Amino acid sequence: MLKGQCLCGQVCYEYSGDLGAIALCHCGQCRRANGSAYSAVSPIKAAEFRFTSGREHIKEYESSPGKQRAFCAECGSPLYSRLDTKPEWLRLRIGTLTTPITAKPSYHIYADSAAEWYEFTDELPRYAERETGRY
Repeated sequence: MLKGQCLCGQVCYEYSGDLGAIALCHCGQCRRANGSAYSAVSPIKAAEFRFTSGREHIKEYESSPGKQRAFCAECGSPLYSRLDTKPEWLRLRIGTLTTPITAKPSYHIYADSAAEWYEFTDELPRYAERETGRY
C-alpha cells in the first residue's frame, strides 16, 4: 500500500496497485502547474486509488479540453491529472507520496519543451511528446 498527501496534510490518499513507469514531463503546463523544471508522474489505476481524508478539499481544473488537473484547494499541491477519455487511469504526482519507493524515473516526455535553463544530466530516453501507447 502506498500512501501520500498534499503539503498541508488536509488531503491524504492510499494506492493499492503498482506504479507505472515514472515519466519526467517537461511540457509547459506541467512546468507551470508545478513551478519546476518538470513533473514526475506515474500512471496508476483509478480503481485502486482512494482518498482517506480531505476529498472535499480537492479541486479539479480543466487545463486543456478533456484533461483535469487535481490539487488541494487549501495548499495548492498538485496530486494527479486525468483524461476524460481514460477514466480508468490517473497520473499520480510522485512527489506527493509519503511511502518510500524504489522505482526510479524511466524517461523524459516533452523533452523538446524543456525549460531553457534546465540541463539534462541523465541517460534516460527523451521523447518529444508522450510516447504512443502510454498514459
